[in-house]
Order: sequence, then C-alpha cells, then structure tokens
Amino acid sequence: MIGENIVKIRKRRGYSLSKLAELTNISKSYLSNIERNLNKNPSLQIMLKIAAVLNVDLETLLKTDKDEDTYIEKEWVDFVNELKELGVEKNEIHQYKTLIEYIKWQNQHSNTK
Repeated sequence: MIGENIVKIRKRRGYSLSKLAELTNISKSYLSNIERNLNKNPSLQIMLKIAAVLNVDLETLLKTDKDEDTYIEKEWVDFVNELKELGVEKNEIHQYKTLIEYIKWQNQHSNTK
C-alpha cells in the first residue's frame, strides 16, 4: 500500500520515477522496488525523504485505507494550523470563504484588464 500511495502522489506531482529518485537522492531501483511493493518495509529515513519531496506528511504515505483517495498537502495543514493559532474557529470559516471568493474574483478581473 505504501508503494501505491507513493506512485499516486508522485504522478499527481508530475514527477517521473527518475526525477523523484534524483530529488530524494534515493536510487531509482530502490524507489521502484518500494513503489511495486517489493520492498514493503522501507526505513523511516527513506520515507521522510520521499514525503518531504512529495510535500506530504508521513501519515499520508502510510495510509492503508484503499477507499480513501485523498491526501492533504503539508501547506494546507500548516495553513489550517496557522488559522487556529490566530483564533479562527471552525464555525467562522464560512465567513472567510466569502472574503476569499471576493479576492479571487477581484484578481480574475484585474488580470483581464
């Protein structure tokens, strides 16, 4: 399952196996073995390198729920944590959504001028 998660996220990122190997400084053959589940028990250090390059948390790579096809990018997790630190409550999020939609609309219209 780890291998399937890595392949799925790697492809979403637009990385070839060779590119991921280069960015993680892990041999292409070793990564291929992980992705094909021939090596089902890579070290924590290897997994952390892969997670860092793919910009996901370690938990995302280790998920075993086959029905779940989602993952959360680290930036989104950090963003949500920052909102919590600023005192934004879950029930207030809808108010900020309206502001974000307005800013997005404004940016789209300013780019077309």
